[in-house]
Amino acid sequence: QVQLVESGGGLVQAGGSLRLSCAASGMPFGLSLNGWYRQAPGKQRELVATITRGGGTNVADAVKGRFTISRDNARNAVYLQMNSLKPEDTAVYYCNANVFTAIYWGQGTQVTVSS
Repeated sequence: QVQLVESGGGLVQAGGSLRLSCAASGMPFGLSLNGWYRQAPGKQRELVATITRGGGTNVADAVKGRFTISRDNARNAVYLQMNSLKPEDTAVYYCNANVFTAIYWGQGTQVTVSS
């Protein structure tokens, strides 16, 4: 059974940092394209960053220079380091994995940034 489990969310003041982790199981993780998405209240889910199995990254303009995505294939994990957080970064953050034609999502972790 495929599982993606996020952790690391929480409440932080503006300007602070958080590191999100996503632990994957039940899939050939080394073959997957992974990403982080977020959904704020009343808004559509949006892409934050993606990382290929080889480590190539793509980061949304809204978080470029502040967020970094990385992966550890040996640990079947993907990370999102978030620095200089802003109140507009408040959202539920979801881990995503694409393996061949299948797409998987985690349950999400709440990130709240206070001003």
